[in-house]
Amino acid sequence: MTFSLLLAVIASGFIYGITPGPGVLAVLGIGAARGRRAGAGFLCGHLLGDVLWCSTALVAIVGARQIGNSVFDILGVLSGLYLFWLGMRALRSRPGNGEVEQGPVRKPFWHGVVFGLTNPKAYPVAVATFTALLSSRAETLDWSMLPALIALSFVGGLLAYAILVGVVGARHVRTLYTRYELWITRACGVMFIGFAVNALAHALPGLLPRNS
Repeated sequence: MTFSLLLAVIASGFIYGITPGPGVLAVLGIGAARGRRAGAGFLCGHLLGDVLWCSTALVAIVGARQIGNSVFDILGVLSGLYLFWLGMRALRSRPGNGEVEQGPVRKPFWHGVVFGLTNPKAYPVAVATFTALLSSRAETLDWSMLPALIALSFVGGLLAYAILVGVVGARHVRTLYTRYELWITRACGVMFIGFAVNALAHALPGLLPRNS
């Protein structure tokens, strides 16, 4: 495994874990209401869902690569289009569209487990994010690397959650996030569009007819 691939997988797990969404907003709300320990408990539970969805996404990506370059390129195009759609939707966000955690949670860990495992957006976002960042290194992917890929994505997720744990627990953090949520969402939209362009740039040439 090359160093650039190692960094790409860690970055994928990190970005997947820290990108603002329902889970991030939920942990900020729990942390503001019940403190850093409760927020950390939620994230520990949520990490189970992250491992499941990221592992499933990596299986799909490696499987597509092993079946053939065209299959991986098609996956790359679909992922790029999905990320572009997510990015455009984020850029068009309006105030008040965010999901707000409803009241304190008595059992943060188990709430995190359920939250992470039942998020319907988790798998497609994981596939799209990992495909976008790994597409330039697709030729190096094979089944023997899968355990290491999963472990590295887990490390990236842990780094993201370490940062989140560091900032939760203070009400002013929740207030600041809520105040600038729209701009944070739009900034993430720009990031997703950038990932989409990267995925499409690497996938489309492989699907275009070659002149002999």
